[in-house]
Amino acid sequence: MKLYLASLGADMLVGVVYSLINVRSPAPPVVALVGLLGILVGEQVVPVARHLIAGRGLREAVGLADCHNHVLGELPANRVEAPAASDPAASH
Repeated sequence: MKLYLASLGADMLVGVVYSLINVRSPAPPVVALVGLLGILVGEQVVPVARHLIAGRGLREAVGLADCHNHVLGELPANRVEAPAASDPAASH
């Protein structure tokens, strides 16, 4: 979560700098970002519906369709990094 807050803070700072030097952001308008969110959520309708038709509850259907990871991506806390092969502590 810290990574997301740091990203938001850094981007807000960039926005302030853009405003101070009177430059328009190259980012797409909000309506395009909302459309992208709609696509991500819409992609999950069919998998969730399949689980619902199979008789599972909504919470279970969403979990089985793996909507969380698909829509939000792999969150930083979910990553498990393997130790590097060159790490001497990894060989013990």
